[in-house]
Amino acid sequence: MVSETRLSPENLIVPLFVVEGKGVARPISSMPGQFRFSAEKAASECADAFNVGIPAALLFGIPGKKDEKGSSAWDANGAVQNAIRAIKKKVPDMVVITDVCLCEYTSHGHCGVLKDKRVDNDATLPLLARMAVSHSRAGADIVAPSDMMDGRVAVIRRALDKEGFEETAILSYAVKYASAFYGPFREAAGSSPAFGDRKSYQMDPANAREAVREALLDIEEGADMIMVKPALAYLDIVSKLRLAIDAPIAAYNVSGEYAMLVSAAQRGFIDRDAAMMESLVAIKRAGADCIITYFARDAARMLAHKK
Repeated sequence: MVSETRLSPENLIVPLFVVEGKGVARPISSMPGQFRFSAEKAASECADAFNVGIPAALLFGIPGKKDEKGSSAWDANGAVQNAIRAIKKKVPDMVVITDVCLCEYTSHGHCGVLKDKRVDNDATLPLLARMAVSHSRAGADIVAPSDMMDGRVAVIRRALDKEGFEETAILSYAVKYASAFYGPFREAAGSSPAFGDRKSYQMDPANAREAVREALLDIEEGADMIMVKPALAYLDIVSKLRLAIDAPIAAYNVSGEYAMLVSAAQRGFIDRDAAMMESLVAIKRAGADCIITYFARDAARMLAHKK
C-alpha cells in the first residue's frame, strides 16, 4: 500500500533481434532464453508481449549482407523494415521502436563510415538519417539512434520532417557508455568491431557531468526521449538526469546484465526471479520512466500474477 516505487508492464520494452528469411527462431548462446527471429516470428513475439501488457518493442536488425557503409540499413526489404510491417499487421497498437546505428550493418563493425580507420562523424550523419527515414516509411513509431555521433539527432529530425514523418519520435541514446556489459549483444548481433574499440565516440564510464551535457544537447536538437545505457552500473546517472531534464528517460538493462544474472541463477547462486524484479525496481526507483530489458515478458507475467 505504501510502496514508493511501482513497476508495471507498461514501463517495459521488449528488445528483439530480427533477421532475414522465414520461420527463423535461432537461439543466442550468450543470452540463454533469447533468439534471433524472422519477421513473422518477431510479430508473434510482440503479440505475446502485448497480451501481457507490454506496450513497445525495440528492434535490432541483423542483415544478410554487410559492406563498409552499411547500406543494408536502409534497404526497404531489410530485416527491420519487414519486421516492422509484420508487427504492425499483427499487433497494430504495439509501439515499434527501431535501433538506428550502422554497427550491425558495416563489414568493420563500427558505428559509422571510416576514414583512415577512424569513424568519420560528419560523413555518417546522412546515412543514419537515411536509415531512420527508411524505418519510418516502414511504419516505425520511434527511431532510436544509438551510434553516439555528434549532431545526429538534429540531422535525423530534419530528414524525418522533410519526408513527412513529423510524428515519428526520437529516443536518443544520449548517454551510452563504452561498457564491458555489451559483450553478449555483440555476439547476438554480429556487431563486434573488427579492430580497435568504440571509446572515441561512446562515453567514458568515469564521467557523470558529461551525461547531463549530452542529454541537454540532444533535447535541444529535437530528441523526445533520452536513453541511459547500461542501466544497473549507471543508476546514479539515471537519477542525475531525472533531476536535470523533464523529458522521459529510458534505461537499457543490457545483455551483459541479463547474462550475468541468468548465469548466476543457473548455477544456483541467486534466485533468478527475485533478482530480476529487484533489479528492475531499482532502475525504476532511480528515475527511469521505461526500461528496455530481456526480462520484459517474464517480469510482466509476474506483475500480472501479483495483481
